[in-house]
This record gives sequence, C-alpha cells and structure tokens, in this order.
Amino acid sequence: MMLKKNIAVILLIGLLGCAYQGIRQPPSKKCGSPGGPPITAPRIKLRDGRHLAFKEHGVAKEIAKFKVIFVHGFASWRHDETIVTYLSQEVVEELGVYSVSFDKPGYGESDPDPKRTIKSLAFDMEELADQLGLGSKFYVVGYSMGGQAVWGCLKYIPHRLAGAALLAPVVNYWWPGFPSNLSKEAYNEQLPQDQWALRVVHYIPWLTSWWNTQKLFPAASVVARRPEIFSRQDRQLLPKVAARQQLKSQILQQGVFESIFRDMMVGFGSWEFDPMDLENPFPSNEGSVHLWQGDEDALVPVNLQRHIAKRLPWIYYHELPGAGHLFPIADGISEVVVKALLHKDQ
Repeated sequence: MMLKKNIAVILLIGLLGCAYQGIRQPPSKKCGSPGGPPITAPRIKLRDGRHLAFKEHGVAKEIAKFKVIFVHGFASWRHDETIVTYLSQEVVEELGVYSVSFDKPGYGESDPDPKRTIKSLAFDMEELADQLGLGSKFYVVGYSMGGQAVWGCLKYIPHRLAGAALLAPVVNYWWPGFPSNLSKEAYNEQLPQDQWALRVVHYIPWLTSWWNTQKLFPAASVVARRPEIFSRQDRQLLPKVAARQQLKSQILQQGVFESIFRDMMVGFGSWEFDPMDLENPFPSNEGSVHLWQGDEDALVPVNLQRHIAKRLPWIYYHELPGAGHLFPIADGISEVVVKALLHKDQ
C-alpha cells in the first residue's frame, strides 16, 4: 500500500513537471557531428555503427602478458582508469600488464546508445577486445557503476574472461537474490533524496532526467555531489581527483541523458538476470573473480556486498576496514588489486 502511494505521488509530481517544462530530451551532441564536440580520441566502430572511444595504458599490448579492460564509474570517462595508471612503471613492466579503458556509450567521445543494456555493454567490450586484438581471453575490471558491465560479462561472455574484479560495484536494491528485509534496511539507510531518486529511476525511468534537473525537489546525491556521500577516507582522497572536475564538461559534452542518467536507468532498472544466480566461470580455478568493498562506503551498502559474497562463495571477497568509495585511488591499492587478479600476490 505504501509503495502504491509513493508511486502515485511520483506520478503526480511527474505530471506537474511535464506540464511545467516537458520531458522530451534534447538530442545528444554526437562527437564529430555538425556543431558537435570534436573527435580527439582513437575510436572503434561497433557492430551497429556506433563508435567507442578508448585509451591504452601500460606496456604495449603486443608484448603484454596480461590484458585488462577497465570500465569507469558514474560521471567518469576513459581517462579515469584506476588500475595501471596508479601502478609504478617498475611494477607495470615487471607484471607486463596492459589496460584499455573506454568511454561508456554517451560519455566523453563514445556515441550514445539509447538501447543500452547490461547485455549490450558486455558485447561492446567483447568487440573492443576483438578489434584491438586482445586474444581469446582477457581480464575485466569495473569500478562503481562500471560494476554492472563486469556482471554482464560474467553472464554473457564468461568464456572470454581470464579473470574479473569488481571495485565497490553499485548494487541494485531490486535484485531478487536479496532478502526483502535486508534490501529494505539498506535502502532505508540511504539519504531520503536518494530513496526518492531511486524510486523514480526504477519505477518511472522516463522521469529520471526531469527528477534530477528540476529545482522543486533534491536530486540524487551523486548528481548533486552532496558532501554526505564521502567517507572520512574519501575526503582525504578528494584532492587526487579535484583536477578532473575541470574536465566534467568534456565527460558530459554529449548531454547528461545518455551518459549519467542512462547509467542510472540501466543500473537500477529491471535486469534480465540476478547476479546472485551466476555460476562460477572458472570451475577449474583457471581464473578468479574478486569483489573489493570498503566498510565505510556511504554510497554502496557493505551489508549487501557481504550477502552477495555469501551467495557466490566462488568470489574472492575483500573488505577493506576504514575504506570508502574512492579506495581504488588510495596509495598501494591498485598494486594489491592487480596482483590478486593476476595471481601474482604470493
């Protein structure tokens, strides 16, 4: 009954919003189109004609022993790779690791994909690997909102994976594998504005953009960059990412709808599968899957990650005491993550 009332209230608000300013989204300013942003990054052309911008890191892929595809998080892009770029050159060469990061559809210089799903993003990554010649198997790493892509790879292209790592992956409160009392408890611990924003994204996704841009009610905290979303450790690490805020206009230069809002709609919408039903892609221990989570993360509830780890005992779960959502850029973490993924942590 309460849920129906909440939905009714949201619908009423949405109708008022539509009457006030409409909900039609302005067309994306595609890179390279007349009047659109310029193309400065290398790009591949995908199966449906879209382009995917990418950036390579580490040793040359021709001599690399390990090849990794990195997926960025919310309001980020290909330059925000947190694996190889935070390793010393000595470690990079010692391991022989190569990484390629890419702009998710609609971000940076990658063409928007209005039909984006968890499945389509996994196939985008597979095509990126094939066009760059990464071989029959490769590693995948996803940070925050990039975690949805890694779950998709584990579901749809497990035969292509040499290993996988999820770093503070955002969870969907509506995954069936969560006990209702557990997901409800975690949901209710979120800021009230986030509870409302998530309801809109999940139940009325076509109002996502309006809800997060109107001025009558507070937007999602990650959109508004509320200080409450940062833990003690996060605040200490913020100076490391301060410079990238100057690049925000380039990250979102094709429009916010097909970038950050599409991320939200895909991540918190209805999935085609429940990650907690996945089978071990490495039954013979030929690879491994790792999930890293800070126990003071204010964005992703640690108790939900613990439940995922219990449901999927084949995942190596690493909980970091005192760590927040930005832990991947803390000193020394990238080396620990990479060596665990590549089985070089002995």
